[in-house]
Amino acid sequence: MSAAARAHPDSRAAPLRNRDFRLLMAFRICTILSYQGVTVTVGWHVYELTRDPWMLGLIGLAEVLPYFCVAPFAGHLVDVLPRRRLGAAAACGLAITPLLLVAIASGWWATGLVAIYAAIALTGCVRAFLGPVYNALFARVLPREQYVRGASLGSIVFQSGLVLGPALGGALVGLAGKPAAYGVAAGFAALAAVAMLRLRVSEPAPQLQRAPIFASIAEGGRFVFGHPVLLGALALDMFAVMFGGAISLAPAFIQEILHYGPEGLGILRAAPALGAVAVGVWLARHPLDRHAGHILLWAVAGFGLCMIGFGLSTLFWLSAAFLLLSGVCDGVSVVTRSTIMQLATPDHMRGRVSSINGLFVGSSNEIGAFYAGSMARLLGLVPAVVLGGCVTIGVAAATAWRSPTLRRLHFSDLK
Repeated sequence: MSAAARAHPDSRAAPLRNRDFRLLMAFRICTILSYQGVTVTVGWHVYELTRDPWMLGLIGLAEVLPYFCVAPFAGHLVDVLPRRRLGAAAACGLAITPLLLVAIASGWWATGLVAIYAAIALTGCVRAFLGPVYNALFARVLPREQYVRGASLGSIVFQSGLVLGPALGGALVGLAGKPAAYGVAAGFAALAAVAMLRLRVSEPAPQLQRAPIFASIAEGGRFVFGHPVLLGALALDMFAVMFGGAISLAPAFIQEILHYGPEGLGILRAAPALGAVAVGVWLARHPLDRHAGHILLWAVAGFGLCMIGFGLSTLFWLSAAFLLLSGVCDGVSVVTRSTIMQLATPDHMRGRVSSINGLFVGSSNEIGAFYAGSMARLLGLVPAVVLGGCVTIGVAAATAWRSPTLRRLHFSDLK
């Protein structure tokens, strides 16, 4: 653990007083800004070349498939190798994609779609390391008493990156062109590597160097699936996002239901993140402990209710308000799930458990978007979103019934 963390063992001491925690947050927001900037720019780039929406879907596929293949091995490596150096290497790898895309956009290298998708596939491989490195080092820079506040601040940083990254990327494309937007994204990744190298944390003694890699991965899986509280929290989050992810249908709602201009899409996209930032600020000042399980379940149920309200609304600003409230509920869920994962996971298994968490969360967004689109085609926009919200409420109710340990959870039970 860092010297700064030992200097402030009292949970009332703000994590932001901790130099290493600030550097870890800098690493996180720089990687998010880089990734989001590339996502927005490459979407514009591909559509500009093809004018085919289906090609946009292939961008996600090009990233998700390598991510799923690499993530289990990434968790093992995070538990074996020095985490700080691995994080810096991953940030440098994140910079390679936008640099390749600069060459493609400028005509210096291959200009075909295959080259663009290959560069995005590299991002998928690298991204598999970022979450496990962050979660493993989070526990090294903060004492356990500050995990709840730290998770709230981490959620603020994450959601702020989701708001600022796309806005910055889009502005750079419009003002300076695609090569400049890619170049700035590479710069953010380089800053993330610098922040990681400046961390001063003690690395845990390696415990898995002689363990076969597949046995090590299986051990992580057994831990997660054998821990009812952790498994319940991960599954609850996955199914809530999978069935309640109506935001992927926002472009259709703007045109078909709300009859608002294209600027409304940005407002709807930003509303959930703004709600999550707001609740993150509140939870950083008023950290959860008692009845954390109850609060998590009610937050997921509230998320489902917000999706139902969004589906039924025909007024733009009312729809935006429902999405803002959905972000509040989702922010509570994210902070609670992150805290459970940090408190329940032994230090020598943080990389593998974080990778499994990434597989849960990473799959739910893409599958949720596919589910929402399929149901909208079968049932129509409004019935699809309302049904998804009802299913989300049902998932929360079923989890409360099937997982009484999670329902009765207080964070102090895990400390």
